[in-house]
Amino acid sequence: MGILDRLRNVFGRGRTVPAARAEEPVAASAAEPTIPAPAAEPAPAASAPAVSVPAPAEEPSPSTVDELVSAAFDNPTLGSASVPAPATSAETAPAADPEPAAEVEDDSNRFAPDSEDIAGEAQGDEPAVAPAETPAAAETEPLLVTDTQPAREEQPEPAEAAEPAATATAATAATTATTAEEEPPTPAGKPAFTPARLKAKAPTLAAAYKAAGAALKKHELTGVRADVYLVLDRSGSMRPYFKDGSAQNLAEQVLALSAHTDETATVDVVFFSTELDGTGTITLDEYESRIDELHAGLGRMGRTNYDRAIAEIVALHEKADDPDRPALVIFQTDGAPESKTAATDALKAAAEHKIFWQFVAFGDTDSKAFDYLRKLDLPNTGFFHAGPVPNELTDTELYKGLLADWRP
Repeated sequence: MGILDRLRNVFGRGRTVPAARAEEPVAASAAEPTIPAPAAEPAPAASAPAVSVPAPAEEPSPSTVDELVSAAFDNPTLGSASVPAPATSAETAPAADPEPAAEVEDDSNRFAPDSEDIAGEAQGDEPAVAPAETPAAAETEPLLVTDTQPAREEQPEPAEAAEPAATATAATAATTATTAEEEPPTPAGKPAFTPARLKAKAPTLAAAYKAAGAALKKHELTGVRADVYLVLDRSGSMRPYFKDGSAQNLAEQVLALSAHTDETATVDVVFFSTELDGTGTITLDEYESRIDELHAGLGRMGRTNYDRAIAEIVALHEKADDPDRPALVIFQTDGAPESKTAATDALKAAAEHKIFWQFVAFGDTDSKAFDYLRKLDLPNTGFFHAGPVPNELTDTELYKGLLADWRP
């Protein structure tokens, strides 16, 4: 007889289940309410395939089926649609009596598919298969962890990029400090020596210093930096100019000018005649009567060879701290060079340096001896005639002539 026929018999006639057999599933059922079944935890995977398992090939004995059917309809707990309950009770059953719990679990598992099939046939609905969705949810969870992991591994990259930035910042600070140390002691646009400092070291040069500053300003050369050199002619015709102090006076005026353009205010002096007679220096600490002393120790005066002095100035400038720095040479003479060709060639060779040659003539204004200098047309030369009595020139007049053509 099939299960449906037996169910119809059950509903059609009232049958009394033996007390001993009825109490067995009830006892198991009574123990179930005391077991907390987690709502979020899905049923074991073993219950899911039970829905699709067909009925056993061997039909159970009538007595066993009747007992199970009766228990299902007499006990609301066993007849509920919650299939996972038997599995939960099986977990706690060993604490009370392992052997009966195993028998109840087996009976429940056999019955669970039949009872759900019955409910499905009665209501016309498909059996619920909700527990089957749990594995899918479990499979997607690890994917979220995997997606976020690379982001954590990329975190150190900004820190690595910051190191070169920190290194570039330290290198920039070091370069700035080095540049600051190399800057001149006075700001741009200001004289190398302030008026107060000049007066403290060389008070007798204060008037010449002031006139030199005015001339530099007029020619927009205030604050310019350059080395200053002085060349003095020691040919025989220059004796009167050494005796009347014209050579010494010119040297002091050149020194006052260098206090504006040179941080050391040091002027190298070259004496020439037939050959290079000698060299020396004048400074703010040692300038009074300095030219007369140097001249006196150089011996016999000779002829006029410009090229010897030009070559010596170039050699001195090449040995300077900064050979690329502009230089102004005040080249004093009282006559034409012995060899014009040699003088011109020497000036052209010196053009590779930033040296400007400002010639200053001592002597008669219309003397033919200065025709060479008047006609000298080189971009690195200039000419100024100081007249037969150079000491009669004011500081302003002298500086006007010295700076007329100089553009460092």
